[in-house]
Amino acid sequence: MQKKINIQNKKARFQYEVLDTYIAGIQLTGTEIKSIRESKARITESFCEFNEKGELFVINMFIEEYSFGSYYNHKSKSERKLLLNKKELKKLQKEVQNVGLTIIPLKLFVTDKGWAKLQIALCKGKKLYDKRQVLKDRDHKKSLDRLKKNYS
Repeated sequence: MQKKINIQNKKARFQYEVLDTYIAGIQLTGTEIKSIRESKARITESFCEFNEKGELFVINMFIEEYSFGSYYNHKSKSERKLLLNKKELKKLQKEVQNVGLTIIPLKLFVTDKGWAKLQIALCKGKKLYDKRQVLKDRDHKKSLDRLKKNYS
């Protein structure tokens, strides 16, 4: 049985307010998908950007070199093209240019058919006081849960 590959960007939901999410395919080479299937990838520092042709690329995504790859091995940090419908691409590009939002990858996973997919989100950056409030709320919830547990 094949294990489930699910690589997440845990910092993204803390640093950004997620407005809308999309599932995009990734254009990969043979050694890249083999490394992803071994869960040797990171998306914590990555972001998405449009080029002059209107194509969406994920930048700064780290995929470790495949251990059994020879001189056909890939570069660990390179731009990788994301595959979306034209309608979705135009909508995303309009939002990024006009409103000033950011596209951040949230999750990298492999489907049942073996395709690598990236869940991306249209995000708005949080201010420092928003982050502090999230931490405060999390602490209050933990303390309430402890109290409920002690009285039960």
